[in-house]
Amino acid sequence: MNKFFAFFILILLSCQEKSITVDPDLKAHRDNYKEGFLHQDRSPLTKEDLEYLDFFGSNPDFKVEATFEEDLSPVPFKMPTYSGKQKEFVRYGTFYFKVQNKRHSLEVYRNLRVVSMPQYRNVLFLPFKDETNDVTTYGGGRYLDLKTDDIVDNKMVLDFNHAYNPWCAYSDGFNCPIPPRANHLELEVLAGEKKFKGNYKKQ
Repeated sequence: MNKFFAFFILILLSCQEKSITVDPDLKAHRDNYKEGFLHQDRSPLTKEDLEYLDFFGSNPDFKVEATFEEDLSPVPFKMPTYSGKQKEFVRYGTFYFKVQNKRHSLEVYRNLRVVSMPQYRNVLFLPFKDETNDVTTYGGGRYLDLKTDDIVDNKMVLDFNHAYNPWCAYSDGFNCPIPPRANHLELEVLAGEKKFKGNYKKQ
């Protein structure tokens, strides 16, 4: 019985190690992500806070090929933020993809103020919510940063392992866009950044 119990424990530990595996490219991405907090104005996190950032392990099920459909008649609109302010965006298009053999779609946007700056003219913004919110991930949803150049022949790989929290997940005082209803996924996205383990800050 003792030998069986010991074997069972080893199996559990093996499964746990597998669940937190991070491939080298994703590790480099996350290291760069953490470092970015130390070089941005008004950053909500200090060097001491970085140890409280938490992530899912690498999950290939959430690195998916998506088909892109461009919005040929984009109309500017105001996207509300959690602070109550609004930011002006246009819908650039929609991605269609499958996860676990089910079809899903997400709209992608361009921030009109941001893309007016030459160095950011190719930046796309994809905010989303999913069924992990308020459970293992931040309740306000998460974001993906994309680029128009990454869309080739109306195809693009969406890697939810790169999903990250808005700064509102760490502190008040920020204008974080609220993911539109069209971008509420009816599935658990078990990839990317989890809830912040540190203390929420008040400015």
